[in-house]
Amino acid sequence: MTKVSNTKLSVVFWSVLVLFLAWDTVVSAPIDLRNEPPLIAAGSGKASVGGHCAIAK
Repeated sequence: MTKVSNTKLSVVFWSVLVLFLAWDTVVSAPIDLRNEPPLIAAGSGKASVGGHCAIAK
């Protein structure tokens, strides 16, 4: 019985994950690759922030 419930739980998990990724793709704004700051901006005059966690608000 444990094997059946693990299989069902696995199917539910992957279904929810796929649905979340599909929803996120539809709802999110497209990525503008030309407007991305450089990863290393030594001496260029631009700020060297680039990751989503480095955004200061």
